[in-house]
Amino acid sequence: MKYLLVSLLLLLGLSSPVNATASNSVDVKEIVLGHMADAYEWHITTFGKTHVSIPLPVIVRSEATGAWHCFSSSRIEEAAEEGHDYQGFYFNEAKNGKIYERLSDGSSVRPWDLSITKSVLQIWIVVFVMLAIFLSCARWYKKHDVTRESPRGFVGMMEMLVMTIHDDLIKDSIGEKHYRPYAPYLLTAFFFILITNLLGLLPVFPGGANVTGNINVTFFLALCTMLAINLFGNKEYWKEIFWPDVPAFLKAYPVAIMPVIELFGILTKPFALMVRLFANMMAGHAIILSFTAIIFIGWSLNAVLGSGLTLLSFVMMLFMNCLEFLVAFIQAYVFTMLSAVFIGLAHPEHHEG
Repeated sequence: MKYLLVSLLLLLGLSSPVNATASNSVDVKEIVLGHMADAYEWHITTFGKTHVSIPLPVIVRSEATGAWHCFSSSRIEEAAEEGHDYQGFYFNEAKNGKIYERLSDGSSVRPWDLSITKSVLQIWIVVFVMLAIFLSCARWYKKHDVTRESPRGFVGMMEMLVMTIHDDLIKDSIGEKHYRPYAPYLLTAFFFILITNLLGLLPVFPGGANVTGNINVTFFLALCTMLAINLFGNKEYWKEIFWPDVPAFLKAYPVAIMPVIELFGILTKPFALMVRLFANMMAGHAIILSFTAIIFIGWSLNAVLGSGLTLLSFVMMLFMNCLEFLVAFIQAYVFTMLSAVFIGLAHPEHHEG
């Protein structure tokens, strides 16, 4: 349903005659993809032609001189308005607004880029939020005797959530013998995804960035799970891959079919984790933004249509935000659960025939 709604709404916006008008055009593609894409500034709002945004640090290495440059992204914007580059660097709109360097021969290259982008800043904010939450909870436990006093309020809610994920998900999925080394990583991944998803629902700073809808972030999380599975899997796990308990003609000759399938499964498991989280979070943001764009499309046509579409879009956006609030928890839970299940499968017990 998500993909169907996104396709219909984008098709409505892109095929609308509003895009052909010169004065009141509404670019749905720019609204949706521009919000979900990473950027070198944190755009907050626009008043007329004035953009209110927070410029972020640009850290790039020049291909021409080999020197590192550090400056505000607003310098490039100001230079572009004056019709020139800033120290040879510019935003290449044809390459999703990435920073490029113009060399002396007129060619353009992509330099080494370690800039603090919108997604990077959002990740830092999430890390600071997690530190504030867990250090405050740890301070409460340090000051109170838990044998006599049970935590209440926010600390009690966090204890309930942590114990639910730890006992009912991680321990049960991996097994009581092997779960302890993996519990810190899985709990960290759960709360990182959950807080990132919740902050992504906020329309303004310090939220609004589509971090878990960025496939680079979900790729890294899936890679961490893949390393936890394959670096610490026991010998029974690798035996099931290279010499499974199947007839010999399936694992030896003429073609080792089962080992090839099992080796392929090593890659498909983290790939499924990566795509599932990325696609679900990106689709939710796209639907909400598409309903927002419908409001402007309606008002650009006429007041009657604009009033009706505004009411419809408001109701649908309210419904989608409530749904995404639930999805934020579900996706964090599912990623942690599948990671725990895959890690548990890497620790099979030896059974005598």
